[in-house]
Amino acid sequence: MRGSLVALSRSVWKGPFYVHFPNLQESIRSGTPIKTMARASTIMPSMIGAKFLVHNGKDYVPVAVTEEMVGRKLGEFSHTRKRFTYRLTKNK
Repeated sequence: MRGSLVALSRSVWKGPFYVHFPNLQESIRSGTPIKTMARASTIMPSMIGAKFLVHNGKDYVPVAVTEEMVGRKLGEFSHTRKRFTYRLTKNK
């Protein structure tokens, strides 16, 4: 069983894990998405309004950053597993 998120948080002295996106401000102005595989990157306040294409292992899932997402990780909004459903067949 996994511990709580508080127990798994990063050390304060290290700071948040952040990947530098050189064309971030240009992307926010033009509205073009940034394609990334950095799922562990923390969402910073400077990213608000940006659009990302986050890799989930197979595809790139579109993620639009809002104020409520600040402090969380990009990978939290790009699910890696599909929802499982039972399908009924014609032959029962």
